[in-house]
Amino acid sequence: MANAIDFIFVVFKDYEFYFRILISAVLGLLIGFDRTHKNKPAGVKTFTFVTVACALITIVSIESVGVFSRLHDRTMMDPMRLAAQIVTGLGFLGAGLIMKSGFEVKGLTSAAMILFAGGVGIGTGAGFYGYVLFAIAIVFVFVRIGGWIEKREQIKLQKEAKGKSLPGRTSAG
Repeated sequence: MANAIDFIFVVFKDYEFYFRILISAVLGLLIGFDRTHKNKPAGVKTFTFVTVACALITIVSIESVGVFSRLHDRTMMDPMRLAAQIVTGLGFLGAGLIMKSGFEVKGLTSAAMILFAGGVGIGTGAGFYGYVLFAIAIVFVFVRIGGWIEKREQIKLQKEAKGKSLPGRTSAG
């Protein structure tokens, strides 16, 4: 019984790291829900995977410095080097979401959100909860404002296009 308690203590002694992963999963789920709700290509599962993976890689990167730098004298390690490589992977993942057909580009916002979700995961994995929560709040507010502006502009363009296509009207080009 004592061995089991010792094992549980050793495994969960760094409970904050588990909390970081849990927070990343919840935030990824929220970001993904927004995309799933809009029937976009990347949804709940994709964004949850991205945020949790980025948090996990960041935690491992930071914690490995303390563990592995003690093995040999004069070992220098950069705790954020591995996290920096996440950005490359996110770019690759995001590029797979972008499709171009003629003059129309689709998936660009989903790709940008993949990068954002990665930043959320990295920030949470590094323990910067306040910055992450502030960034999510600001992004969701500004995305709503941006969506409202885009919708207004689209309605305005549709009205202009209708006015030009009415019989008896000529359009100068």
